[in-house]
Amino acid sequence: MTDLQPRSADHKSAGHRISVRVYYEDTDFSGVVYHASYLRFMERGRTELIRALGIEQRELFDGDAALGFAVRRMTIDFVRPAVMDDLLTVETVPTLARGATMELDQRVLRGEEVLITAQVKVACVGGGKARRIPDVLRQRLGLEIV
Repeated sequence: MTDLQPRSADHKSAGHRISVRVYYEDTDFSGVVYHASYLRFMERGRTELIRALGIEQRELFDGDAALGFAVRRMTIDFVRPAVMDDLLTVETVPTLARGATMELDQRVLRGEEVLITAQVKVACVGGGKARRIPDVLRQRLGLEIV
């Protein structure tokens, strides 16, 4: 896992990278990664970004003020397919925070080749309602609330 530099001036903070190996279970009958598998890969990227900031998701879930994150919107561009045994890199770059929501850019790469790009909006939720993103998380992400 390695920190990233922002990809453009629009990005307010550095991001995070993880490696993901493609297994048989991730593919369809032809050995090509099934489109829904990328959702799991990107979920791992978002989870590991938070973990790298020193925040365990389990800690957010515990207690009376339990919080979690729900994907509210995701726009995905499937550029090229990955295949069984590929070693992929999932990049996650937080870009914006608004009260209870956070936006992130994600990419899935094979080497330097971009396979997937996604813009993701997640909502912070607790007790079935939207909750403000905790200040400690927002600060560690380097995002100002707009």
